[in-house]
Amino acid sequence: MEVRQLRYFLAVAREENITRAAERLHMAQPSLSKQIMDLERDLGKQLLIRGKRKIVLTEDGILLRKRAEEIVELVEKTEREIRSDSTEIVGEIQIGGGMSETVLRVASEFRQIYPGVRFYFYSGDAVDVSERLDHGTLDFAVMLRPIDNVKYDFLALPDSSEWGILMKKDDPLARQSAVTREEIRRLPLVAHRRAGLQNEIAHWAGTDPEHLQIVATYNVLHGSPVALVEQGMGYFVTTRNLLDPVLDPNVHFLPLEPELSTKTALVWKKHAVFSKAEEKFYEKIKAYERASENE
Repeated sequence: MEVRQLRYFLAVAREENITRAAERLHMAQPSLSKQIMDLERDLGKQLLIRGKRKIVLTEDGILLRKRAEEIVELVEKTEREIRSDSTEIVGEIQIGGGMSETVLRVASEFRQIYPGVRFYFYSGDAVDVSERLDHGTLDFAVMLRPIDNVKYDFLALPDSSEWGILMKKDDPLARQSAVTREEIRRLPLVAHRRAGLQNEIAHWAGTDPEHLQIVATYNVLHGSPVALVEQGMGYFVTTRNLLDPVLDPNVHFLPLEPELSTKTALVWKKHAVFSKAEEKFYEKIKAYERASENE
């Protein structure tokens, strides 16, 4: 299996059509078909279901697409780093996970010093981000603490945010100043599917996750959770920093009482070899962390 074959396979998967993929790759359609069939023969698996109008990936094809994207991305990143001038600070720094005010501020300042560096921010759930960090397609990730210090090195970030509940504006609870442990145990909750976060809320509430009334879960929520709340799905458990600064007039956010805050860290794989740009970024965010500690 060659990188060239993976690029061909990805083109077919994205176009869902051999002819269009061949046009995009500037090659003959029969030649591309042969490359895909050779790849299937080498792997001993059918990757595509060839329909009259559209190509559909098999389960093995879906898995290969995910891995192929990671492999090709890593190869291209490595090629860029090797070809760059060893004395010039250029390249791309890839950061996954939730965005942190500290990381964004340092990245903005970094770009002013090194305009040849670009940042790529990747959004995904914790499992996806961890996989990409492990495979090397992400350089850093912003994760909730505590961090697995067997697999990763990390810098604690000064950012923190309070947990609370998003509810309808006219909900009787909205008249209160906070949500208590006893109340949250009785509420139908919409929570993140990550077990660690559910455990944190349950521990705060003095119970087990299975005793919370979690009626719906999500992994990555694109856009606002307001619709979930408005349609009566449940009370949305979240941190305040993940919501818009100015809330929709139809909803209301209440913090937990006693307060429960979350803290984050900038994480990277143990024994990672940094590029020049990544090393400089690490140094800058380390200096920012030290300055925050001294304030």
